[in-house]
Amino acid sequence: MNNNLAVLTAVGPDRIGIVDDLSAEIEKKNGNIRESRMSVLGGEFAIIMLISGEKRAISGLMSDIDGMESKTGLRIEMKPTDRPDHEITGIPYNLTCVSLDGPGLIHSVTRFIRQEGINIENLETETAHAPWTGAPLFRMKASVIVPLNVSIQDIRLGLNRLEQEKDLDISFKAVTGKD
Repeated sequence: MNNNLAVLTAVGPDRIGIVDDLSAEIEKKNGNIRESRMSVLGGEFAIIMLISGEKRAISGLMSDIDGMESKTGLRIEMKPTDRPDHEITGIPYNLTCVSLDGPGLIHSVTRFIRQEGINIENLETETAHAPWTGAPLFRMKASVIVPLNVSIQDIRLGLNRLEQEKDLDISFKAVTGKD
């Protein structure tokens, strides 16, 4: 039974085959990759995975971190975890922001989200060159859960204020299943 869970994080120089090497090591120990996020940031490859398996599989992986590091070239950390104590109830929303890049943008938006009692489930940011001008363009995408007792109208008003203060373009849409 795959009731045991662990979170694996790893980072190291990017190269072809790195995911194959790591997933092979996990499979050898009878671990199962349940969820993962992977990205190249600068010249580094970063990974976060939720691994499930029998107790022996998880403990085998945790005791062989040095071996996995030498075979993959990654710096690896692994931590046992449990399923969430409770499900977060609320309405899922997607929040996107676009602006010319500048310091403090992520903090401004996440501070507002926190103050409203909204939980961030997933957040991605990137900076790219804007078409035509080449200016650095900041983009943020977040999946959030809005508690049932939070006013959507109040959130929209607050986001409108934040748009004006930080010169952001913010979209806040309920997840409808058609997204």
